[in-house]
Amino acid sequence: MGGTEVQDLQPRPAATVILVRRDGSEPTVLMGQRGAGAVFMPSKYVFPGGAVDAADADVTLAAGLGPVCAARLGWQSDTGLENALAAAAVRELWEETGLALGAPGAAPEGWSGFETTGLAPSAAALRFFFRAITPPGRPRRFDARFFLADAAALHADPDDFSRASDELSHLHWVPVAEARRLNLPFITEVVLAELSALLGAIAPGAPLPPPPSVPFFDNSGPVPTFRRIAA
Repeated sequence: MGGTEVQDLQPRPAATVILVRRDGSEPTVLMGQRGAGAVFMPSKYVFPGGAVDAADADVTLAAGLGPVCAARLGWQSDTGLENALAAAAVRELWEETGLALGAPGAAPEGWSGFETTGLAPSAAALRFFFRAITPPGRPRRFDARFFLADAAALHADPDDFSRASDELSHLHWVPVAEARRLNLPFITEVVLAELSALLGAIAPGAPLPPPPSVPFFDNSGPVPTFRRIAA
């Protein structure tokens, strides 16, 4: 692929899940390592996530996003994309870690094997937290929305990764204070800084709220722009 073709790649919608565990002495986040041969971010430690599939738009969620998160997610986004992004977040978490966010019910048949959980996918625990568009010139470009979720909402043992795919290796819970020492993409370092600030502002054990505003690294145009999405 020539340089011009790479430059002209359009970002694909994508969803990432920052799963936070707060049942120990300090908060931890779930991270895994991409393969050394991966085209996009090889060998980097990342949160579970990936591109939205066409079928995600048709998934019926047991519960949708809260109104604040849904409104922010719809800002400068294609109409109706909110459901697809939330469904993709649940699906990618399931595929890459074997951990399920759902409620008793039936999942769409054949939807990445999620129906084996006996749950319907649910976005109730998701909080829209961060957005970043990959800069031009990269071999893959994504318009990624990061969702924060509390591990207490999982319908599974948070240490059981037996049903995970092999897309991420070394899946483990990392103390938030230590995660930034890993081999991380730049944007993940920024996300972790935002997460530390949010966790420091809420009482231990309190429900995870939507952030006061959503940071947005916008590389859709010729000049990189940083802004914050408020309600």
